[in-house]
Amino acid sequence: MLSVRDLTVRYGNRVALDGVSFSLTCGARVAVVGPNGAGKSTLFRVVAGLLPVDAGRITVHGHAPGVDVCVAYVQQRSEVDWRFPVCVADVVMMGRLGRIGLFRRPRAVDRERVAEALRTVHLADLAQRQIGALSGGQQQRMFIARALAQEAELVLMDEPLTGLDARSRDDILGVLDRLKTAGVAVMVATHDLDLAVRSFEHALLLNGRVVAYGPPADVVSEANLLEAYGGRVRFLDAGHAEPPSAAHGVLRRG
Repeated sequence: MLSVRDLTVRYGNRVALDGVSFSLTCGARVAVVGPNGAGKSTLFRVVAGLLPVDAGRITVHGHAPGVDVCVAYVQQRSEVDWRFPVCVADVVMMGRLGRIGLFRRPRAVDRERVAEALRTVHLADLAQRQIGALSGGQQQRMFIARALAQEAELVLMDEPLTGLDARSRDDILGVLDRLKTAGVAVMVATHDLDLAVRSFEHALLLNGRVVAYGPPADVVSEANLLEAYGGRVRFLDAGHAEPPSAAHGVLRRG
């Protein structure tokens, strides 16, 4: 469903992505890992049609990015103004705009899609709550509901698990399981290398280019991580209590 070939993206004179190539099938679940500045957010924005490419080609179901509404992009929570006076149902309804059209009122089918999406992520009882009053896990489930209402076939989530407690992370992963069952492909940017190995079928290791792509146990190898992170990766013995850091990769042996 997604094909990326020889993708190059520049910000001025700086190359953010260089010759990136990979493909994705329906229902796939991919962890995108790599150090800060590796190009993870840039990759998502390009696939979502929000940034132009300097070279290479991206197709989503054979079309260029941004042509249809089958791709949903969930940005980092830090990029959202949580004081904005909208409720949960309003945000989820935004996922229907591509199907409703500008300046048109939602139809019964649109309201039902929103209600169904909220039920799927267990937020139906919070539909009228202002978005800033939600917990971090509830905020991420709201964005997943928006993608469901959009009827997206590919969901791009930029560090959705950062700052969440264990229960909230499990809730999000449970929703991702339901997306897979529905044939929705998901790409999740994360700094948690252990999570990538435990909970994803594929991993894409980036550092401006593709260092490795495939089964997480093969991708997240010591040699690949040293190539991608250099001195910014640490290998801990199993049972070490130190959590992963956003500044570098941490992988527990064993």
